[in-house]
Amino acid sequence: MHEDLYVLEMDDMQQSAVDLVDPSRLVFDYMRRVGDVIDRLPPGPVRIVHVGGAAMTLPRYVHATRPRSSQIVLEPSIEVIDRVRSEAPLPPRSGIKVRPVDGKAGIGGVRDGFADMVILDAFAGGRTPDELVTAAFVEDVRRVLAPSGVFVANLVDRAPFAQVRDFVAAARDLGDVVLGVEPATLKGRRPGNLVVVCGAVPESPLGAPSPMEYRIFTGRAVADSFGGGTAR
Repeated sequence: MHEDLYVLEMDDMQQSAVDLVDPSRLVFDYMRRVGDVIDRLPPGPVRIVHVGGAAMTLPRYVHATRPRSSQIVLEPSIEVIDRVRSEAPLPPRSGIKVRPVDGKAGIGGVRDGFADMVILDAFAGGRTPDELVTAAFVEDVRRVLAPSGVFVANLVDRAPFAQVRDFVAAARDLGDVVLGVEPATLKGRRPGNLVVVCGAVPESPLGAPSPMEYRIFTGRAVADSFGGGTAR
């Protein structure tokens, strides 16, 4: 493993990986896809709310690629915050503000229209907490987003994707929905990351990966493959 790669393990999983020399290098494939969405926002500094922080991989990426950005990280585990601050401290004057609060409570403390993007990447026991995929949470995200804002959610699920289907049902009122998933997860071989982009979705938000590497669903294909859920 690269000697400058900091890996944070939680729930017996590699939760985050940060290249401390080059934070613009995203090691995990799902994070590279989220990075693609960030890259497609208009040029210049951005305002982002991260629901879930762990090793702060994506906040560091934004700081490296879009200096002077303003970021809020909602991370409920003080133990994780202290560990990361000790083992892999954030760069000085990063503009990253870490709040020790869970996503549901924390999003309520963010002012209306603040964010160009909200990123949901939070886990408890290896899965996204149910309260963060509800219609009520999505509505709070809508309040926090600017009119041209984008909501990106990384969900760990497995076929038949019950949590993802419910989230798609809750998020479709935000605007367009695009979904990306690794082929092995799509075929039910193993659980994995599904990245859902909704709201004012930019063009080709998840990049242009080969279908052998990543399957991307847009428009009617999202409803055909991940519909049937209930907005809870």
